[in-house]
Amino acid sequence: MENQTEVTHFILRGLTDRHDTQKFLFAVFLVLYLASLLGNGAIVCVVVTESRLHTPMYFFLSNLSCLDICYSTVIIPKMLDGFLLAHRRISFIGCIAQLHFFHFLGSSEALLLAAMAYDRYVAICNPLHYPVIMCRRACLLLAAATWTMGFFHALMHSIMTSRLYFCGPNIIDHFFCDIKPLLRLACSSTMLNLILLNVVTGSIVLIPFILTLLSYLYIISFLFLKVQSHNGRWKAFSTCSSHLTVVGLLYVPVLFNYLPPSSGSSPRRDMVATLMYSVVTSFLNPVIYTLRNQEMKTALRKSLGGLLNSVQM
Repeated sequence: MENQTEVTHFILRGLTDRHDTQKFLFAVFLVLYLASLLGNGAIVCVVVTESRLHTPMYFFLSNLSCLDICYSTVIIPKMLDGFLLAHRRISFIGCIAQLHFFHFLGSSEALLLAAMAYDRYVAICNPLHYPVIMCRRACLLLAAATWTMGFFHALMHSIMTSRLYFCGPNIIDHFFCDIKPLLRLACSSTMLNLILLNVVTGSIVLIPFILTLLSYLYIISFLFLKVQSHNGRWKAFSTCSSHLTVVGLLYVPVLFNYLPPSSGSSPRRDMVATLMYSVVTSFLNPVIYTLRNQEMKTALRKSLGGLLNSVQM
């Protein structure tokens, strides 16, 4: 069988075909996207400019915000374009590129959340050695490892999917190019692709999730066994509350989407789960980290005040 495909483009089915609903969804997702860009962009700028926030926790948070900006940008602009146009056409190369960047950024975010959990574990359970363990070099290596592993994980899926033979139909039952909807359209065998999706992607999801859970189990046991005062426990654990909320928002829909058998899942269910961890989570992350973090709120007020003063002058 030839490696070249007869399909030169795909049609994205989208969330709905009703014209009035499309206008409403366009407005909703445009607001979510702009709010995500503004919120995550503000976090990155504040962390870079405020010297008080030059700590490992905020370094990882700025990486998370960068990932969220890119993550939502991979999906939402094309989705908004589909709401305005009668057709939702995407080229074969564009489809593979969207698939690559979606899984690159998504798997990097899952790995980064595990690194952030490890940072909280060291800060709470081993505070005397925290500056040595989480030094600048270690933070840079952890961040670089998450981005690199995410890139090569996505590259594997991109190459394997691009080598499949597509002979029609070319309508993807999703609002963007994801692996499972594409595999349903392939005319050649997808057994190896499904194995890689279940084993490799399942590991990328499960291993960081398990490491995150272990980190918090150690933190909880340490607080109850070593910290006697209730205020001390609450103060220590309050530094983890934002991260735990974000972990829940990301992992619940991701586990719901990728852990069931990849060949027998519902397209509509996959769309809802994908919206939760790719669009809604990117919008909520800066809200969660700002509302629950006094240092971040103070830094944002200071930066906003400085900006307003410079404008008035």
